[in-house]
Amino acid sequence: MDKATVARWIQRITLIEGGYSDDPADPGNWTGGAIGAGEIKGTKYGIAANTYGELDIKNLTLDQAAELYIRDYLAPLQAELLPPGLVYQLLDFAVNSGPVRAIKGLQRELRLTDDGVIGPATMAAVAARTPSDLIQLLLANRIDYLTELKNWPHAGRGWMKRQARNLRFGAEDS
Repeated sequence: MDKATVARWIQRITLIEGGYSDDPADPGNWTGGAIGAGEIKGTKYGIAANTYGELDIKNLTLDQAAELYIRDYLAPLQAELLPPGLVYQLLDFAVNSGPVRAIKGLQRELRLTDDGVIGPATMAAVAARTPSDLIQLLLANRIDYLTELKNWPHAGRGWMKRQARNLRFGAEDS
C-alpha cells in the first residue's frame, strides 16, 4: 500500500475514534478487557487499554498510533494483497475489534473456515468477488457481530453511525 493511501485511512479512523476517552462503561478502556477489570487507562485514536495496557494511552501521539495501526493491524491483514477498499474496511474493523475478528468476519461471509488468517483459500474467495460485494458482506457481518455484544445498549448507536460512515466510504472506495 502506498503511504498516502494508508495516511488517508488512518486519518479516517482517527477522526471517528477521536482523542482520549476513559469512559468506565467501555470495557476497552480497562487493562483487563472488562468493566472494572484491571486499571482504567482509556482509549485514544482507537488504541485501547485492553490491548495496549503497557502504553501511556493518555499521552499517545498520532504518529505512535499510526505505527501501531501499520504493525499490528495492516500487517496481519496482508493489506498489499487485497483490494484497497476492502483493506480500509478490514482495518477499521480490526482497530475496533481486533484483526483476527475482522478476518474471521470476512471468512464467514465467504463461507470459509474462519481461522483468522488470510491464506490461499481466503485469497481465492476474495478474487472471485467484486470489491463492492466484499465491502458489503464484511459490513453486514460487522453489524451482526456488533448487535450481539454486551455493550450494545451503551455503544450501539455510535457503532451504527460508524457503519453508516463506512458504507459511504465503501461506495467511494470501490
